[in-house]
This record gives sequence, C-alpha cells and structure tokens, in this order.
Amino acid sequence: MRFQVDARGMTCPKPVIETKKAIEKVNEGTITTIVDNEIAKENVAKLAKSLRYNVDIQEVNGDYHVNIYKGMLENDFMPQNKSSLSDLVIAITKDCMGEGSEELGKILMKGYFYTLTEAKPYPKAVLFLNGGVKLTTEGSEVIENIRKLEGEGVEILSCGTCLDYFNLKDKLIVGGVTNMYTIVERMNDAKNTIIL
Repeated sequence: MRFQVDARGMTCPKPVIETKKAIEKVNEGTITTIVDNEIAKENVAKLAKSLRYNVDIQEVNGDYHVNIYKGMLENDFMPQNKSSLSDLVIAITKDCMGEGSEELGKILMKGYFYTLTEAKPYPKAVLFLNGGVKLTTEGSEVIENIRKLEGEGVEILSCGTCLDYFNLKDKLIVGGVTNMYTIVERMNDAKNTIIL
C-alpha cells in the first residue's frame, strides 16, 4: 500500500504531525511525505527513525520526498549503550545557568555539562531550545562534553525553529535538528524531565 502526504508549505510541526497520522492509518506499506525545506525533511525522517522504520529521501524538482517503509524495521537505529541511559530528559532553554550574572551562568553551565558526563546513568535525551541552541553550535564552550554524551548514546536534539531564529542552522556541530512535536513527545515519554 502507498500513502502520500503533501506537506509543502506547512510550518513546523505540521509535516511531522500529518506524517504520524498517515503512519497510524497504514498497517504496512510506504508513506511518502513531500516537503519543501530541509528542516521539514530532517524532522520527518527523524520521526520515522524514532519509530524504527527504514527511510530514504529523494529530491524531486526542488522538493523532498521522504519515503517511510512501514512493516520494515530499522535494526541499527537504537543506541548500543541504551542500558546505561536513565528515563530522564533534560531540556536546556538558555546558554547560561541561573539568574544574576551571565558570566557566572556560563561558568556554571560549563560545570554542569562536565559533571553530567561524569554522572551515570546518563539521560536518554538532552533537548536544546531558545538560547540553549547556542550550546550545540560553533563557539560553544561545552561542545566536547555534549559530544561525549552523544557518543554514549544520549540523543542530542536542537530546536530547528530556534536555530533559524538565531541564524545558527548552518553552525550546528553536534546532535540533530528537531521540531516541537518531537520535543513534546520526548518529554511526555520520559518518567522525569529537568528544565534548565
């Protein structure tokens, strides 16, 4: 069975939501979502991978066709180190910690990420929103610690709308780009969520 979702012109997170609805309707077969920008392409592909379906992407006349194969699971998607992860999601909403001194806040944030790499079990995901996306992009002083977490199987996701707002989309150097649907899903699915 083939099912098509035309999500061109839709704003985040609608392409993901419409794709998820289509996936739920189809028992087995191919769902093709057509989008007209890279962020939507990445977000739809990430949704499919999070559900462990195989995905391929084709560029057709400037649009992206994201083909999701339901009924064919992607075996290599789940992190190998999953057993060392806790059912905790951390949402980072700014590039410094606390109120008062911004300089002190940056020092505290640096110390927080270093300590996070030393404390097990690791969180299963760290989400970066608003000014927090500055920590996953060029110039961040905590990149190496975030990379270490990612290497241990922690999912590192930065809000695509936030990266666009700060003109940082091309400067992302660790983790992937996500959307509000996935952010809500990760937080809802976790037993515990910390927001900084």
